[in-house]
Formats: sequence, C-alpha cells, structure tokens
Amino acid sequence: MPLLDRLWEPANRFSVLVLSGILIAVIALVDGFTKPYVSLGFLYLFPIMLAAGYAPRWVIPLLAVICTGLTEAFSSLDPAHSIVRMIFVVLALAGCGLFVSELVRNRRLSIEARERMRVLVETSPAAIVTVDARGFIEVANDAALTLLAPRERGLIGHPIAAFLPELHHALRYDEGPQFRAAMQCQGRRDNGETFLADVWFSTYREAASPKLAAIIADVSEEGFNNNGAVAHAEDRKSLAPRELDVLRLVFEGLANKEIAARLDVSESTVKNTLQQLFAKTEVRTRSQLVRVALERYRDVL
Repeated sequence: MPLLDRLWEPANRFSVLVLSGILIAVIALVDGFTKPYVSLGFLYLFPIMLAAGYAPRWVIPLLAVICTGLTEAFSSLDPAHSIVRMIFVVLALAGCGLFVSELVRNRRLSIEARERMRVLVETSPAAIVTVDARGFIEVANDAALTLLAPRERGLIGHPIAAFLPELHHALRYDEGPQFRAAMQCQGRRDNGETFLADVWFSTYREAASPKLAAIIADVSEEGFNNNGAVAHAEDRKSLAPRELDVLRLVFEGLANKEIAARLDVSESTVKNTLQQLFAKTEVRTRSQLVRVALERYRDVL
C-alpha cells in the first residue's frame, strides 16, 4: 500500500482534510444542478473515506449525517420514506468510514512497530542478521558488518554459509513450528580470519517461507566453554552409532520412511530409535530434537 501510505502520512493531514471538505461541497453543488435527473449521493463515500484516515472517530458519523442530509436535500425520491432511507445511508457511510479508519490505524501501528524494530536492530551493539529460505543474508546491522565483513564488502545477498555454516544447516531443517537454540561455533570473516562465536538464533516463517534471525557475538578471547565441551562429549558417548545416524538424518529433515530407506532398516526400528533419542535428550518433538542436535552434536552432524 505505498500510495495509500503516502496519502495518509501525518504531514498530509491538513491537505487531505481540506480536500475532503472541498469534495463534499463540489458533490453537493453538482447534485443540486443535476436534480432531479440523477442522485450523486453515493459519491459522498469517497470524501468520508479520505477524511477517515485523519479525523477522530466521532467525526466520521457526523460527516455521514451531514452528507446524508445533503443527499436528501437534493433527492427526488418519495419523502414519505426519507427517515428510513436516511438511517440506512448514515449507517452505510459511517460504517465504511469507520472501517477505513481502523485499517489506517492498524497500518500506522504496523509501520511504527517496524520502524522501532529497524532502529533497534541498526543501533544494537550486537551483530544481528536475518537469513532467507535459500540461506542468503537479508538484513545485517552495522555490528554484523564490522564482525563478519571488516573489508566493508557488505553482507546483504551473501550466503550465510560463507560466514557461519552452522546457521545454514539450521535453516535447512524446516518442519513444524519455529524453534530457538544457542550454540558456540567457528565463524569466518570475509578476509579469511576465523573466530569463535556464540550464536543465539530462532527460525520463523514469513509468507510461508522459512527464515532465520540470529545474534552473533565474538568470544574468541574467552575461548571455548570447556565445561560445555566436556558435557557434549559425554552426551555423544551416551548415544549409540545407530542413534547418531538417525539423528543426522532427522537433522536433514528426512521423514521416518526416508530414514528407514537410507539406513536399510524397518520404519518401526526408526520409530523405536527416535523414542530412545527423545528419552536420552529429554525432548518430545522432532523440532526440539533438532535444537538439541545443534547445541550438543553439531560437530558430528
């Protein structure tokens, strides 16, 4: 709605309200000249809808009453039914005006929310990126540019796999609701330097397309979390080779039937293995299992 957004910008408030008043006057004059050949009362709908973008809500029914009165003043219809006719016309004009008023209000709130989010992302000291379904970076703030592209080549349109391959793997898994995870992995800058990164990310859907948003922090000076590394090593030891194989294929997004075919086992074996994985990782769904895989087993996926 770019045209309507420009029309109902706050800077245009006075101009639009004046234009609405002029339209009402013009329609009334033309309606008076054409009486009794044709009624132009329906045209009052347009100035009311224009004014609805700015006028307080109580003004819209008032305009509807005024326009209905002007319509009746120049109408050649039977005056015996004018009261009933006026009630329906007022309701129709006021209803359309209030509907447009609500649409404009919601649109403004949406634009304001997006603008606040844009400012928050751009001014954040943390590196923030969003990635589309193909794995290409859509949004990157200045902090992300400084962290990942110090040569100032830019990030928009570049594959996230070139900087953080693990995020590309996370986006590859697209099943069911969104999931969130945190991980520590190796990142790569556009000049070839590598660094240790803490990454917090979540997947979401926009226009039926999977996307990913991530916050990235350079923790090279802190080093790996040794406690976490030991814990994850113990986790891997607790999984049998068959369980690791199934976990890898679940991470790839394969269904049970496809996993069974890939491993040359029965589908019931795959189901039983999944139940064992759920029990060992203390999760209930495949999406949760993928999140755990990213956090604990990414180096073997």
